Amino acid sequence: MKLDGAAAVVTGGASGLGEATARALAAAGVKVAIFDLNAEAGEKVAGEIGGVFCPVNVTDDASVDAGFEKARAAHGQERILVNCAGTGNAYKTASRAKDGTVKHFPIDEFNKIIQINLVGTFRCIAKSAAGMLSLEPMEDGERGAIVNTASVAAEDGQMGQAAYSASKGGIVGLTLPVARDLMGDGIRVNTILPGIFNTPLMNGAPDNVKEALAASVPFPKRFGDPAEYASLAVEMCRNSYFNGEDVRLDGAIRMAPR
Repeated sequence: MKLDGAAAVVTGGASGLGEATARALAAAGVKVAIFDLNAEAGEKVAGEIGGVFCPVNVTDDASVDAGFEKARAAHGQERILVNCAGTGNAYKTASRAKDGTVKHFPIDEFNKIIQINLVGTFRCIAKSAAGMLSLEPMEDGERGAIVNTASVAAEDGQMGQAAYSASKGGIVGLTLPVARDLMGDGIRVNTILPGIFNTPLMNGAPDNVKEALAASVPFPKRFGDPAEYASLAVEMCRNSYFNGEDVRLDGAIRMAPR
C-alpha cells in the first residue's frame, strides 16, 4: 500500500506502542488521527505530528462513532487502522490466604479487560472496515489495512493473567476469520504479539523487576523499543502481501508461569 497521503487511525495513540506507531506513520506521510482517553497527551502528540486528537473510549459505541466522525472530517476516510488501546490486571482464578480466606477473580474485573481489549478492538475494526468499503480500490484491489495488538500472553500467559490472556488470545483468534470476511473487499488484517516492551506501564515497575524481566529475554537482553513495534506495524500496512498473520515480536522470549 502506498502510505504517503493516506489517512490512519491509531487507537491508544497518546503513549507507548500507539504513540510510536502514530509518529512512524506520520513520518511516512500518513495523516494520523489519535484515539485515546488521555486528552493532554493525545493533543500533544497530535500537535507534534500534524495529526488530530479524538477523545475516544473504545468500550462505548457512541464515543467510537464520534471519534471516526471527527477523524474523517479532518483527514477523509482512513485506509489504515492500528489498534493499540488496551490494559491489563492481575488476579489468580482462585486463591486461599494464610488465614484460610478463599477468594476468586472478580468477575467484573475479568469482564472489564475483555470489553476494553477484545470487544473494543473488534468494535473499531468493524466500524473502520465499514468505512473503508466506501474507498476506491488501489493497486491489487486494496482498500485498507488493519493492524491489531495482542501479546505473547495470548500464547504463554502467566499466573494472574487469565483475563488479559483471554482478551489477547481472542484478538489472535479473530485475525484470520476477519481477514477472510474482508478479503473480497481488499482489506487486510494482521496482528502483532509484542513481548516485554519499554512502555509507560512497564516504567512503573521496580528496577529489580525490570532488570529481571530484561534478563529473561533470550536476545537481545533488553525490553523492546516501541519504535520496533511501530516499524513492524508500518510494514504490515505497506506490504500488500501481509495478510491474516499473527506475528510475535519478542526477542524469542517464552514467558515462565510467574
